[in-house]
Amino acid sequence: MNILGHPSFAWIPSALYFLFFLREIRVYSQNSEKNQDSPAISGLSQWLLLPIILLHGVTLHESIFTQQGFVFGFAQALSTMAWIGVTFFWFESWYLPIKGLRAIILLAACVAAILPIIFSGSVLSARSIDDPWFRAHFIVANVAYGLLSLAALHAILMHWQDRHLHMPSHDKANSFFAKWGNRLPPLMSMENILFRIITVGFALLTLTVFSGLFFSQALFGRALFWDHKTIFGFLSWVMFAGLLIARWRVGLRGLTAVRWVLGSFGVLLMAYVGSRFVLEVLIQR
Repeated sequence: MNILGHPSFAWIPSALYFLFFLREIRVYSQNSEKNQDSPAISGLSQWLLLPIILLHGVTLHESIFTQQGFVFGFAQALSTMAWIGVTFFWFESWYLPIKGLRAIILLAACVAAILPIIFSGSVLSARSIDDPWFRAHFIVANVAYGLLSLAALHAILMHWQDRHLHMPSHDKANSFFAKWGNRLPPLMSMENILFRIITVGFALLTLTVFSGLFFSQALFGRALFWDHKTIFGFLSWVMFAGLLIARWRVGLRGLTAVRWVLGSFGVLLMAYVGSRFVLEVLIQR
């Protein structure tokens, strides 16, 4: 059974992400340590998240690789980025102290997972669906975008954490974010995790940008030309490269690094998601 061309269960991942998000908010709203999850309950919650991630991945695959060809748009792009981000988070949270990111990632995934049902996208290429080079390029590109979207969410959380640390003590004593912030690693650790994610994401973004140069003719029947997508893609690559060089050479950190991350990611979004949103929603073409 299909609804608007999508499997009838396509809404389920979004609903389940939202339920997990509500649970995280309930945990953060409790200020006493006795109300925190035990390691056993926390581990069980982590494992229960895995089938939701798998279901989200199945619905994405069914909505993108169709019998008509390769279907993609801004909604599929955002949903894929969210899926990659939450998948990477699931694996990394077993080894890194990043569980404080779970609530914001779940909320983003909840919103992004439902978008392909509302905005169906369009067939971009009928012949490339069976091309292994295309699938490889597509996977690498979306893993890169997913990791960098996770880095952007991480940077937003760091900004909130920094604001919390600079609040007067009487203002933050009973605030919701105080209860959330108390469960986060120190800012220095958060910053190290941020640049670890960006380094991996940038390596894959580099592979994406330059593989696109070689495969554009084979996949889409036309040579690379300098449209808005190409320009914004190269610009975001330059900005992320500059960020990592500044980190290496002058030890860039703090809010300056956070703003640089968010600016670079904003340009990356404009490269495809922003342009497709304008075409599909505003111009309706």
